[in-house]
Amino acid sequence: MVMIVLSPSLQSFPPAEAIRSSHLDSYIRLPSFQVSTSPDSQDDRFSFRKAFEFRNADECGFADHQTTGVCNPTLVHVAITLDVQYLRGLIAAVHSILQHSLCPENVFFHFLVSETDMETLVRSTFPQLKFKVYYFDPEIVRNLISSSVRQALEQPLNYARNYLADLLEPCVRRVIYLDSDLVFVDDISKLWNTNLRSRTIGAPEYCHANFTKYFTNSFWSDDRFSGTFRGRKPCYFNTGVMVIDLVRWRRAGFTRRIERWMEIQKSNRIYELGSLPPFLLVFAGRVAPIEHRWNQHGLGGDNVRGSCRDLHPGPISLLHWSGSGKPWLRLDSKRPCPLDALWAPYDFCCWTYMVAGGEIMKVIRY
Repeated sequence: MVMIVLSPSLQSFPPAEAIRSSHLDSYIRLPSFQVSTSPDSQDDRFSFRKAFEFRNADECGFADHQTTGVCNPTLVHVAITLDVQYLRGLIAAVHSILQHSLCPENVFFHFLVSETDMETLVRSTFPQLKFKVYYFDPEIVRNLISSSVRQALEQPLNYARNYLADLLEPCVRRVIYLDSDLVFVDDISKLWNTNLRSRTIGAPEYCHANFTKYFTNSFWSDDRFSGTFRGRKPCYFNTGVMVIDLVRWRRAGFTRRIERWMEIQKSNRIYELGSLPPFLLVFAGRVAPIEHRWNQHGLGGDNVRGSCRDLHPGPISLLHWSGSGKPWLRLDSKRPCPLDALWAPYDFCCWTYMVAGGEIMKVIRY
């Protein structure tokens, strides 16, 4: 039996309102869309509705009409990896960015892929989207990747962020790198305008975290390795949200520095996690700090059990389901965490969710 739900248009939530909805005490409003495929079909993850055109302010538009394409200096550049497993998350992330941007037409997306035939799907979902697809060859890093605590962390595309300075056009001087398991509840241009001062990357830092746990005992006991932090005050930062100065990156050759630590890892086993530790080795203690509101991370739980997490104190502009638990999987399995309700309004795939008698119900959307 197919149920039909008539839903009002999705409203743009200011950050505070989005957070207050986390108790899941009301119907999650979603726009209507076409009939989905069979609920049991594996192709449901590809059944995305078509987005309407986002125009949020009359005054928006390019200041420089002489320059078109990716080199337009008024663009906000966003890089995200695009793969089948996280495709549903990526579509939701793009949706949230467009919905909360004052000038969504000024956002340009750079999608990094290791599989072909992904561009058509993105274009059919977001016909007005400014984007370009870049192929990242997995062979570039396959021999550099070491085993990790979770197999998903070993995927070659996780390391594509190390090569943004090479993949993107030289005219792209700055980029925001994002994981695909997050949503914005604020205007991305505020993050874009972060002052990096003399630093190459900017990210929220978490100096209360136990930094030593990110590396093995053999790392800390060998001064050849641990000495890299001498004279620095390293703090943990999550690499899923970073503002990167590509000019400084290219000039300093940071890609090769990261690769060198990956080579050392292959022979000495100095860390257990995937692509994060090399970034910490190169940049920790040399990061332009960004407000924590721009990465409420860890909502996916720990890397083994994926347990539910609560929000960090303070204002919120970005919600990030880093960790092993992903909101679309938990919602479909009818075992969601409370905060997964904040991701659901940005989902363009397959299902809608409503609360009846205290229970979350999944309904085929039209």
